[in-house]
Amino acid sequence: MISITEALQLIDQHAAQLPPQQVAALTAIGCLLAEEVASDVDSPPHDKAMMDGYAVVAADLASGVAELEVIEEITAGNMPTKAVARSQAARIMTGAPIPSGADAVVMIEQTQPLENNRVRIEATGIATGKNIMPKASSLACGVTVLPSGKRLRALEVGVLAEVGRSEVSVVPRPRVAVLSTGDELVDVTEKPGPGRIRNSNGPMLLAQIAAAGGVAENLGIARDVREELTEKIACGLEADILVLSGGVSAGVLDLVPSVLAQQQVTQVFHKVHLKPGKPIWFGKRDVDGKTTLVFGLPGNPVGSLVCFELFVRRAIGILAGLTSNELQSAEVTLAETFTHRGDRPTMFPARWADATQQTALPLAWKGSADLAAMASADLLLQFRAGDAEYRAGDRLAGLIL
Repeated sequence: MISITEALQLIDQHAAQLPPQQVAALTAIGCLLAEEVASDVDSPPHDKAMMDGYAVVAADLASGVAELEVIEEITAGNMPTKAVARSQAARIMTGAPIPSGADAVVMIEQTQPLENNRVRIEATGIATGKNIMPKASSLACGVTVLPSGKRLRALEVGVLAEVGRSEVSVVPRPRVAVLSTGDELVDVTEKPGPGRIRNSNGPMLLAQIAAAGGVAENLGIARDVREELTEKIACGLEADILVLSGGVSAGVLDLVPSVLAQQQVTQVFHKVHLKPGKPIWFGKRDVDGKTTLVFGLPGNPVGSLVCFELFVRRAIGILAGLTSNELQSAEVTLAETFTHRGDRPTMFPARWADATQQTALPLAWKGSADLAAMASADLLLQFRAGDAEYRAGDRLAGLIL
């Protein structure tokens, strides 16, 4: 049995960033760019008006008042056809190109239309460049707009569209297959009969994978039958990570490790000095250039949840190229006296007594099978191994859920 730190180090050693893939930009949210992206255009492609108004020669408004001849109207998407000379103006809409000769735009609220294609303007402080966005001031053709390693958000997808990139090379989100094992499990849509329980781990893990940045693939439930396990595990090994729930302890029907060995999965570690989550199994398969990481998580739901957040989440981050993908850690103040008993470091569910002050109260938690109590949890408190009395005001490490 190894420590949590040793387990994390082994995952770091065996996990590696996935090779880049060319994907549609709209599907790349959350991925890291695997290339530099340069602009293929100037943006804006011309000096453009920043508001509706009149394009003028700034010198005509040195006194703050002028009556000018309106020579044309320019709308967005259309080019000017006439140059603006002294004592002239062009009616212009937001985003439209500035006509030759004009060097400022006066907002519409400072103008009054007159008869015979004339306009009266009363505006002070109209200097050269007023209300004009210069050509290429946002993007210049050939300039890098997004560096390699940038994590894509909706904002970056907009930038990609502006420079004509509908596809982009990224470190892909890892595919993570989930297989729940056990004769006692039924689908969430079924009412359990005698000796049966609903499969809560599967949906929970699928949701955790999505939250951690992976692409979740549901393999459903496999009975404790070697042939069925073999078939579904073989399917799961096509993914980047295979997560199994249950079947990794020491029971008669815990067949998962032997089936994995038959599928050329090499064990890296089995059992971690941790509560809940001690039975966790981790291995790796390298076959025909395809690498798959395999995690066997405990069947008890809270043990499964904790092991995912500590270990699987980390692996997803490494494969996706993320420098940090772990839960946020915090130093927390215990809000009341608490007695902890146990021979292993324990991740104990707690809720905020005061989130602003980061004071926490341990929940009335009944152990690794008590998933319902976790619905009230805001964080996991980290208690060291051994029986101990903790007092109100003691400081503990915590992981924010």
